[in-house]
Amino acid sequence: SLAEGLKDELQQCYQSLNSTQAYSSDANAIARRSLKNVALSYLMLLDDEHVLQQCYQQCGSSNNMTDTLAALKAIVHGESESAQRLQQTALKNFYQQWQQEPLVVNQWLSVQASVPSEQTLEHVKQLMEHECFAITNPNKVRALIGAFAQNMLAFHQLSGKGYEFLADQIIQLNSLNPQMAARMLTPLTRWKKYDTDRQEKMRQALERIRDTQALSKDVFEVVNKSL
Repeated sequence: SLAEGLKDELQQCYQSLNSTQAYSSDANAIARRSLKNVALSYLMLLDDEHVLQQCYQQCGSSNNMTDTLAALKAIVHGESESAQRLQQTALKNFYQQWQQEPLVVNQWLSVQASVPSEQTLEHVKQLMEHECFAITNPNKVRALIGAFAQNMLAFHQLSGKGYEFLADQIIQLNSLNPQMAARMLTPLTRWKKYDTDRQEKMRQALERIRDTQALSKDVFEVVNKSL
């Protein structure tokens, strides 16, 4: 509703801040980029072909990663038909350009893991089979699985599949990297903050982790304290 009612103002804001000047890291430049990308995120809620092309152009030709990632996220998180048409192309182009930069690839994973949709879980499982992902790499685990566990809609779906998935990964990480496994437990330890149905499913996930054979001291302490 805000995007529809303020479309002209948001478009004017975006255009006035969409500078082609050289990248600068001073406070004013950071603020301008931030405001511009907030305006873009609202505009991308509309099924507007002109806005989509603006966003796609920013994603492909920006001179800084802040703007590139903001545009990529706006496209990938877009629910309009026009945005969905370009999602796979934008993701493919971004990965091809930056696949040799591990930190940037981590952002690429996080953008996809944070899509607010119940279908995100299946996509995360597919990304775990991608050439760029390795369960033995803590940064990749944080970027993909950690980002998914912070995705309120996808992680907390009523089916409890998000909790089951995270428990599976923690059990696997328990033997590979106990410290990482313990840190990944945090979203499940907040189970008391949710409704009765979700509490029960989160408890079940924690109990399954607790009952795993050869549970590390790190993971056991977190699970036991939470339960």
